[in-house]
Amino acid sequence: MKKAVFFDIDNTIWNAKNEIPESTITAIRALRKNGHYAFLCSGRTRAYIRHPALLGIGFDGIVAGCGTGVEYQGETIFLKEIEKEIALLTVETVRRYGFRPILEGRKYLYMDMEEFADDFYGRKLAVDMGEDLRTIKDEWGRWEISKLSCATESPDRLKCFEELSGYYDYAIHNEFVAEFVPKGFNKGTGMRKVCEMLGIDIADTFAFGDSVNDREMILTAGTGVVMGNGAPAMKEIADYVTLPMMEGGIHHACREFGLI
Repeated sequence: MKKAVFFDIDNTIWNAKNEIPESTITAIRALRKNGHYAFLCSGRTRAYIRHPALLGIGFDGIVAGCGTGVEYQGETIFLKEIEKEIALLTVETVRRYGFRPILEGRKYLYMDMEEFADDFYGRKLAVDMGEDLRTIKDEWGRWEISKLSCATESPDRLKCFEELSGYYDYAIHNEFVAEFVPKGFNKGTGMRKVCEMLGIDIADTFAFGDSVNDREMILTAGTGVVMGNGAPAMKEIADYVTLPMMEGGIHHACREFGLI
């Protein structure tokens, strides 16, 4: 019976240096050869899922932006974008609280570099995105976005979350970083859209992840697999905890469950 297998990207498929274990590549290609589907399932929007080494592994499709975008065989089959008025309200509000936003869309990311000049992630984003990283100020109000992430160093951060809670669900990684996702969307809802499209029961799915924004994905899947390097809270809800990413965790679990 065909299974659909969903993979988070960061710290699941590759590390901060974009290094992918060879065993991971072997496992994903093998499970597809065995007739199963393989999907990326990421908090990144489609604009930031572009690295040739990642896409070159071979996937049937992509669940992007925490379920706000679904792509199958190179075609966009679903896209949720934040309404312009809400996007403007959001940017103005988070900046009032001292947050530094990165706006994330299907084609572009938007960031004001002066806000991230001393930030490793900001510098990496500028290199990775090239001309497809645009500024918030120069594109003011014209952003096409599905979610946003914020650096949230503020004593009033919880007040900001509360003020915008009618529009967003939050993946709060720590006191410094949070993702703002349109209410009702998450990686699990994206998985369900894929299963409806393919005619696969959600019980016949596997999901691999490591962090807080993988929570719904792990809970939605028939079998939720958390990497050995994953967050302790994620391991508590996992159906199976595999080896760490760089120790062949994906290959090990795929073999354990008979996918390869």
